[in-house]
Amino acid sequence: MATTTMMTTRERFQRVFDHKEADRVPIADGPWRTTVERWRREGLPEGMSYVEYFDLDHVASISVDNSPRYPVKVLEETDAYIVNTTKWGATNRNWKHAASTPEWIDYTVKSPDDWAKTRARIAPTRDRINWQQLEQNYANWRRNGCWIQAGLWFGFDITHSRMVGTERLLIAMLEQPEWCIDMFKYLLDVDLTLFDMIWDAGYTFDCVVWPDDMGYKGTQFFSLQMYRDILKPVHKRAIDWAHAKGIKTHLHSCGNINPFVPELIEIGLDALNPLEVKAGMDPIRLKKTYGNDLVFKGGINAVLWNKPDKIKAEMERVLPVMKEGGGYIFSSDHSIPDAVSFQDFTDIIALAKKLGEY
Repeated sequence: MATTTMMTTRERFQRVFDHKEADRVPIADGPWRTTVERWRREGLPEGMSYVEYFDLDHVASISVDNSPRYPVKVLEETDAYIVNTTKWGATNRNWKHAASTPEWIDYTVKSPDDWAKTRARIAPTRDRINWQQLEQNYANWRRNGCWIQAGLWFGFDITHSRMVGTERLLIAMLEQPEWCIDMFKYLLDVDLTLFDMIWDAGYTFDCVVWPDDMGYKGTQFFSLQMYRDILKPVHKRAIDWAHAKGIKTHLHSCGNINPFVPELIEIGLDALNPLEVKAGMDPIRLKKTYGNDLVFKGGINAVLWNKPDKIKAEMERVLPVMKEGGGYIFSSDHSIPDAVSFQDFTDIIALAKKLGEY
């Protein structure tokens, strides 16, 4: 479909989710904090967001707080790092002047009894919604044609990384599945109750998105059967809830999750990212195999973004295939590291817009 009319982000995303071609492929990505700091030093104007500067697509997010609200305390601080407790009951260490994932040191929830006490702290009350943000921004989001996403927070990823610990949760999924299912379900139930309040107040949204990293390099954290028995029904509940409202669903799952893709299609998932190439996800194969069923976002290998010749070749190989018939959003296959200079990103976005035209 050839078009000469510039669409709003919402119009563009709606066509993508309908598997139709738009004016161009949408572009939406997330740089690290340190990446933006570098871009400021190299030319990004102060006070201007990278989204505005590069004329990327405008995606607005609504979030709620379904945490147990444990006290947040600083336990140790040096010039290099800070150790603190979190509202999820974990203790972690973070670098102060570098971007990385946290080092998770300890957890409050280590047993079903601990979970019972934590569960009692998580009630779906109205003060867990940022009403002020909605009152101040929602009308502008709609007026400016933003794509508005509701951010859910439930499932394996948040539970193992922020509340229980990876090894402990994986063992529990095998030996105490009822405990795991209750954590997954309850956190989702609280989310959905809060977002029902938001929706009923007139703040509607276009899509629900949630992170649930289920894989790492080469394989998944758990078996296909374990996914079917423990996590898939909870994913299906989120999807069914969204579809009942007439809106789309979008899952972020890092790592190699190839065996799970048909399962996600079966329960009605609309979109999947980030298609992590270094973990074993092949965006072109996914597009050719499942392109009629899923919208894809990502699949552009992040380790190449600071290598101009290699990223250009990769984009020229991948993007024309991914954009065929719509159903694709341009993005890295994870996020944009601070190895990517302001000039690197400028060139990448210019090429994405050129290759992404219809």
